[in-house]
Amino acid sequence: MKITRKTTALTALGVGAMMLAGCASAAPGAEGASEPVEEVRLGYFANVTHAPALVGVEEDLFTDALGEDIELKTEIFNAGPAAIEALSAGAIDATYIGPNPSINTFIQSGGQSARIIAGATSGGAALVVRDGIDEPADLEGANIASPQLGNTQDVALRTWLADEGFETSTSGGGDVTITPTENAQTLTLFQQGEVDGAWLPEPWVSRLVLDAGAHVLVDEADLWEGGAFPTTVLLVRAEFAEEHPDVVEKLLEGHVASVAWLGENAAEAPIVINEALTEATGKGLSDEVLARALENVTFTVDPHAETFETLVEDGLAAGTQKEGSIEGLFDLTALNALLEEDGQEPVSAGGLGDE
Repeated sequence: MKITRKTTALTALGVGAMMLAGCASAAPGAEGASEPVEEVRLGYFANVTHAPALVGVEEDLFTDALGEDIELKTEIFNAGPAAIEALSAGAIDATYIGPNPSINTFIQSGGQSARIIAGATSGGAALVVRDGIDEPADLEGANIASPQLGNTQDVALRTWLADEGFETSTSGGGDVTITPTENAQTLTLFQQGEVDGAWLPEPWVSRLVLDAGAHVLVDEADLWEGGAFPTTVLLVRAEFAEEHPDVVEKLLEGHVASVAWLGENAAEAPIVINEALTEATGKGLSDEVLARALENVTFTVDPHAETFETLVEDGLAAGTQKEGSIEGLFDLTALNALLEEDGQEPVSAGGLGDE
């Protein structure tokens, strides 16, 4: 398991002194003060690429950071667009999510919907295929699954296929058919021979390889300079962040503590992650699948903002997003204040927001 240690666990006292975007909440009883927050609703996926969320929930790191007066409520999603729908509707306050849905909601809302406040995971996505597909040319006429139309892996698949000279369509058809499919169903369909492969996040890459006999045709890490690309970030609803910056900081404290925990407990991490996956889905992973999946991911609070302009171009080319600016997508001020407090190097917003 590769861990990027950007920070260590931080005290609630240090976090409480810092405010998202440098803005403090209004004092109780003050004119215009918001109502006290009684709960935080957090979304995430039952994927290894969302391990900071899984560990944060399983080890009560979010609960400890939020304190006794704020309850943590969680909701599990299969892919980013569904989580964005819930975030936009106000059904959740924050979510772990891939970069492309984060970009989509920001552009579609004219920069008003949400902010990325931290990274979570880098790496851990690949195109896996059946026997007989050994090079890109063998994909002609194939049916390839992705988690959901417009999600991060879906865009990566469409972009790579276009680079290889294949035409695809968001409505189906083309030289290669792309079929957005829930991850667990993709495994079943692959085993039944109904799909020829899939571009997936971990642990589904490892499940198809080890449980269904697939092989990796493209490791997405090979497509990025240095092998680093964002798979999961922490996104908050802009209105919630503006009204309750102190609460968002507490959530961020739990996230930072979770990433640090993963770095400090490499031996215990697979056990805790599997317990969380079992609780979320009713079934855990084999030791072999989990070990392979963890080898392909890096947990880091760095969102790799420098890659987002490329991701925008990819989404436009894939036909899954509208044109627009992502300037202001990031607000890393609270995160970098935490890192500075702990003697760590700050992370960059890549000119796309506050840091």
